[in-house]
Amino acid sequence: MSRPFDVLVLGAGAAGLFCAAEAGKRGRRVAVLERAERAGKKILISGGGRCNFTNIYCRPENFLSANPHFAKSALARFTPDDFIALVEKHKIPYHEKTLGQLFCDHSAQEITGLLDAECRDAGVKLFLNEQVREVTKGTQFVVRTDTEEFRAPTLVVATGGLSIPKMGATSFGYELARQFELKIQPTRPGLVPLILGRKAQKEYCDLAGVSAEVTASIENTEFPEKISFREKMLITHRGLSGPAILQISSYWQHGKAINLDLVPGREVTLAVHSHIRLINSAGFVRFLLVLFLFFEPVYGEGICAENFVVQNLCSIDGLIEVPAKVLAGHFFNGLQEVFLGGMHESILHEIGMHAFRHRVFADDAF
Repeated sequence: MSRPFDVLVLGAGAAGLFCAAEAGKRGRRVAVLERAERAGKKILISGGGRCNFTNIYCRPENFLSANPHFAKSALARFTPDDFIALVEKHKIPYHEKTLGQLFCDHSAQEITGLLDAECRDAGVKLFLNEQVREVTKGTQFVVRTDTEEFRAPTLVVATGGLSIPKMGATSFGYELARQFELKIQPTRPGLVPLILGRKAQKEYCDLAGVSAEVTASIENTEFPEKISFREKMLITHRGLSGPAILQISSYWQHGKAINLDLVPGREVTLAVHSHIRLINSAGFVRFLLVLFLFFEPVYGEGICAENFVVQNLCSIDGLIEVPAKVLAGHFFNGLQEVFLGGMHESILHEIGMHAFRHRVFADDAF
């Protein structure tokens, strides 16, 4: 016997649970199918276990999309203030960190508890340990798992992307999208540390643990203006990390270099500028790193950091440019918390035509 519902949601992550609760509040009979043994597993590890649940400065322009207007409708209908109100309704204490990021004071479990409570109050049925084996469409959607069969006229796919494979992420959502002939943008990791080549690692990675405020920038052909972030950079035992690097990694394109300004917005006078010729090029890079990251430079008229031009890590006149050939394909394995790509932005139009005929609704997995 099939279990009948009005809406089936595949995936009990943040998007799936929130969607299910909203559908339930509108009087729909909703079932959520989750392959894991508990709901919201990625929520629990987000924000270092405290869940960075929203950002008070969240704007449409903060989202990467082939269509810059893609996020405007969603953010206009549900703002960060709306979710903050929900957090306060459940009496969850929180605090603001840098650049408007909001975190739970105690644990990310409070956010999963919020979503569980919202679903429970809306009459949503949650089925755990349900491995979906088949999805078909006749007059209704039929979802078959290892143990049961579910039916509904509306299907929501909220299975997430490929991020954090150690938490069980799979390509199921993309495969289902292809089954229903929906376009998919090529995927790649975003918000990731970058690995330097072996030669560069030997020259600089013994400085692991050193951090400083920098400006990371890149020319991206998909955006009319240069992309830059002025935040902390951290040297690691394998390469570069920190907020500036994580942010710029999402805009990196194959064949493009990343520029790092070690003294953003400042002019620097190097007391040893007359001896620079005695330092080999690789040693000069290291000299600048040590000078700018360990000591307070003498600021004033002199060599302007913005005038430094770098061809590669072994030839520098000031501004450090991490060459594309060093970065190409080098990400820290297993640390991909975000994936770029997925469902093509034209899905909004396709949902209005082809996909709405199937009544397939997609979240960040699509």
